[in-house]
Amino acid sequence: MNPVIGGQAVMEGVMMKSPSHYSISVRAPNNEIKSKVEQLKSSRFKPFKWPIIRGFVQLVDMLFLGLKSLQWSANQQEETPEEEMTWKEYTFLLITSVGFAILLFIVVPLVLTNFITKSAGILFNLIDGVIRILIFIIYLTIISRMDDIKTLFQYHGAEHKVVNCYEANMELTIANAKTFTTSHPRCGTSFIMIVLVLSIILFSLIQSPSWLIKFLTRVIFIPIIAGISYEILHYSAKNKTNKILNFLIAPGLLLQKLTTREPNDNQLEIALSALSIVLSKTKRN
Repeated sequence: MNPVIGGQAVMEGVMMKSPSHYSISVRAPNNEIKSKVEQLKSSRFKPFKWPIIRGFVQLVDMLFLGLKSLQWSANQQEETPEEEMTWKEYTFLLITSVGFAILLFIVVPLVLTNFITKSAGILFNLIDGVIRILIFIIYLTIISRMDDIKTLFQYHGAEHKVVNCYEANMELTIANAKTFTTSHPRCGTSFIMIVLVLSIILFSLIQSPSWLIKFLTRVIFIPIIAGISYEILHYSAKNKTNKILNFLIAPGLLLQKLTTREPNDNQLEIALSALSIVLSKTKRN
């Protein structure tokens, strides 16, 4: 069985991840392809591999790896790449990013919903959830108009096309990769969409007039919702003919039209480079 491959767009490049390694390939200012590959450390703590728990652990790991990959790719665009950030700096950046997400997707929707209704029940949670989804879509729409983000989304599309080509067991060439779609069921965009929809259901179980309790429960539920969402996404990727699962992931696939763009041949070349490198290392184990 072929190893499961995931990935992420980075600055002028793509990161690809297998169960044992990750690789990054980027287009440097001189038009050369720069790459790096490293082995991933796997935890032996068995509870981290349990369903739902593993989803949240995977999310945290991908956030750290994503930040690390973005920082390395950004450095390659400089004539004298800076030293890599320390784990303390990564942790601070991660906490700052999570704090911004909590402010934008929890605090703001709660405040806006309080202006609309004073209900403490299902109506409140439904309005809160819809506002949260709208904020996410508006946020993506705004940033997708930025030139740098447009390029990033092209590399995102390249990542998906190449992974789709690999999963179809076709030869990894630019010509073959171009024939595939820029969407993928295991994309982080689909994951976030499942989180947003699932949160409406789970938050509806907590009905309290207290704003503080509403806020705290939403924060506390993040690991649980992330874990369940991971299991849904993971299972749907293995059962592509299941109509119910396809219905659940359809909104996420539709939303990927905002987070991906058609890549050019040079960008597909970068994605193929990253995938080929990580596969060459993974097959040795």
